[in-house]
Amino acid sequence: MQNLKLFVELTRLNRPIGYMLLFWPCLWGLTISYDFNYDLEIYYFYSFLFLMGSILMRSAGCIVNDIVDRNFDKKVERTKNRPIASGKVSVRLGIIYSAVLCGLAFLVLINFNIFTISMALLSMPLAFTYPLMKRFTYWPQLFLGITFNYGLVLAWISINNSISIVPIMFYVGAIFWTLGYDTIYGYQDIKDDEIIGVKSTSIKFKKNPKLFISLCYLIFFLSLITIGILMNFKIFYFIGLIVIFLHLIVYQIKSLNVTNPIVCLKKFKSNNFFGLLVFVNILMGKIL
Repeated sequence: MQNLKLFVELTRLNRPIGYMLLFWPCLWGLTISYDFNYDLEIYYFYSFLFLMGSILMRSAGCIVNDIVDRNFDKKVERTKNRPIASGKVSVRLGIIYSAVLCGLAFLVLINFNIFTISMALLSMPLAFTYPLMKRFTYWPQLFLGITFNYGLVLAWISINNSISIVPIMFYVGAIFWTLGYDTIYGYQDIKDDEIIGVKSTSIKFKKNPKLFISLCYLIFFLSLITIGILMNFKIFYFIGLIVIFLHLIVYQIKSLNVTNPIVCLKKFKSNNFFGLLVFVNILMGKIL
């Protein structure tokens, strides 16, 4: 039982927010690309595959992140008790766990077409080098956005077996969504990060965080408007965008206090519900 508990802590399976933020863009991409006039069996099956892939790859990514950052994690109050940083799990065992999870993820991946498989494999180097970015640039959150939202493109090509301007524009917008919410997340550790010398957009824009996060969210919101136009969505979709806008600007940003880690975590976690809002709105645009 102790080993199982450590495995859950290591992979963050007890914190579903991480894999859900990876899964929502997949589901968005799948939904905008799917023709709902056909049988829904493929839609449900692919949704399940992308959920499993999100869980497996996020779990593997957490382990790699903890291995790479173990010396930093020891110096940060919030992360010092993580299994690898605290020595409860060895680096060697962590590598084995990560390899097994990646193998299982590959078994999920081979259910898709060749184009999807190839594009997914091409993204692997970026996915596993992300933890290093905070050492060299103030923009690690940007690299996280590029990685975390890649599933949106994969989901589109899993249905269409081709690429177009629609998923690319949506993908770019979603990158800025991640850039915004992960900047909020970063304010939990900003004092420790500045002391140990790691970089982040939270540090870079600490003098005016709300302006930067608002700009990120505005770019994402404009991408949602553009997608609605390109996809010829009905008026219900654009009405739903009002709720999405209010959640981003009024709930997340207006009452944000970056000096309060509890508030930052709460705003960050609200993006799981936000992902659901965007999904429901896309679904309305497709079927109403």
